[in-house]
Amino acid sequence: MKKIAIIMGSDSDLPVVKKAADMLREFDVPFEAHVLSAHRTPEEAAAFTKSARENGFGVIIAAAGMAAHLAGAVAANTTLPVIGIPMKSGALGGMDALLSTVQMPSGIPVATVAIDGAANAALLAIEMLAIEDEGLAQKLEAKRGSGKETVLTKDQNLEI
Repeated sequence: MKKIAIIMGSDSDLPVVKKAADMLREFDVPFEAHVLSAHRTPEEAAAFTKSARENGFGVIIAAAGMAAHLAGAVAANTTLPVIGIPMKSGALGGMDALLSTVQMPSGIPVATVAIDGAANAALLAIEMLAIEDEGLAQKLEAKRGSGKETVLTKDQNLEI
């Protein structure tokens, strides 16, 4: 099975990014997490990204706040799917990061989840790997089924 890389621009992103790691563990998907900055460590970020395919990665998740150039910088250096997590931070509450992540130029796509949407980033990465992994696809179906049951139980127990 291919690994998933989780790259965060700062270790201050860890509380949110941990939700992605927890989801990947739940599905038994191998991953590595790294702190690499598009601005402070551009050479290291580029080197990691350029060698990601050869190093067994299938998807890269990149989390960054404020200017949020990390996902775009990563995507510019690989043809692997890149999923951006815009992080809530700064005076704009993450809207700056969301727009920086989602507004990529033609030819360099970045899939983007909600602000602080780490769990969905992991699920999207798992769905990408599940295209060729029937076991992962079955685990995803089971998770969706359990989510459905949770909502139906809450509906049944609703008291106003």
